[in-house]
Amino acid sequence: MGGVRLTLGPLLFNWAADKRRDFYFRIADEAPVDTVCLGEVVCSKRASVMEPDLPEIVERLEAAGKEVVHSTLALVLSGAEMEQIRGLAQEPGFLVEANDVSTAALLRGRPHVIGPYVNVYNEGTLAYLARQGAARVCLPVELSASAIGVLAGAGLAEIEVMAFGRAPLAISARCYHARAHGLHKDGCQYVCDRDPDGMAVESLTGQEFLAVNGLQTLSHSYVNLAGEVASLLKMGVRGLRLSPHDLDMVAVAGVFRALAEGTLEAGAAFERLGTLADDAPFSNGFLHGVEGLRLVEGHLE
Repeated sequence: MGGVRLTLGPLLFNWAADKRRDFYFRIADEAPVDTVCLGEVVCSKRASVMEPDLPEIVERLEAAGKEVVHSTLALVLSGAEMEQIRGLAQEPGFLVEANDVSTAALLRGRPHVIGPYVNVYNEGTLAYLARQGAARVCLPVELSASAIGVLAGAGLAEIEVMAFGRAPLAISARCYHARAHGLHKDGCQYVCDRDPDGMAVESLTGQEFLAVNGLQTLSHSYVNLAGEVASLLKMGVRGLRLSPHDLDMVAVAGVFRALAEGTLEAGAAFERLGTLADDAPFSNGFLHGVEGLRLVEGHLE
C-alpha cells in the first residue's frame, strides 16, 4: 500500500484569519499529509480573508516538504473572478486545481489537478482531461466503487477520492446563508463565519440531512471511507483527500496515514474518527452504489 498520497483539500468554510493561519501552520508542522490545497472554492468574497497570510502559509508548508496546490472557484460568476483565475493560470511554478471546466481550459498544456467539482464520470472525459495536461483527478463524491475502479484502472491520470468530510453536493449563485439571516448576498455581512462547519438544514420532520455553507450545499453526514481504504488502493486509487473541518485534522490525517500503511484496522479507525468528530454521523453510501447518506458496513467486493 505504499506510495499513497494523502491530500488536505481546500478549506470550504469561512474561518477568521488568525484561526485559518494557525490551522495551516499546525498542518505544516504536524500533519502526515503530502499535499495541501489552498484557495477559495466557494465564494470569492471570502478570498480577502486569506490573501494577506497566503505567502507565509505557502512558505511554511513548503518548508515542511508539503506540496501546495492552489484550488480555484467551483462556480465562476463574474469577469473579475475569471481574470483572477486567468492570472493564476499564467503564473509559472504554481500547481493549480481546476474546479470548473473554464479553469481547466485555461490550464491546458501545463500540468494541473482536476478537483471534485468537475464531472469526471467516464474514461472518455478522463482521457480528454489527461490530454489537456491533468496529471491528477479528484473524482466527484457521488461515484460508486465500480466506476472508481474503471477510472483508476485506466491509468490515464493519478486518481484521488474524498475519504473524509462533508460531501460537497451543489453550489449556487445565491447565498443560502445570507437568505437564512434575512440578508442579501451583496450585503451578507459574512454571516457564514458563524458556522465553522456549515449550518445544519432540517427537513419538515425535523431531520438534519444537509448543511449550508454560503453558496454551497453539503451533506449533513461526514463521508468516512476508513473501511474502504484498503479496497480503494487495490483498485489503483493513489490519493485520499481529507476535507478540513473544525476538529483535530492532524489526528484525522494520522488515522488515514495509518490505514494507508496498513498499521491500523478499520474498526479502530472508525472508533477514533467518531471521537474526533464528536460522534457526527458518518456515511459511505455513494461508494456502495446506494443513497449517499447511508453508512454501509462490510467490505467492498
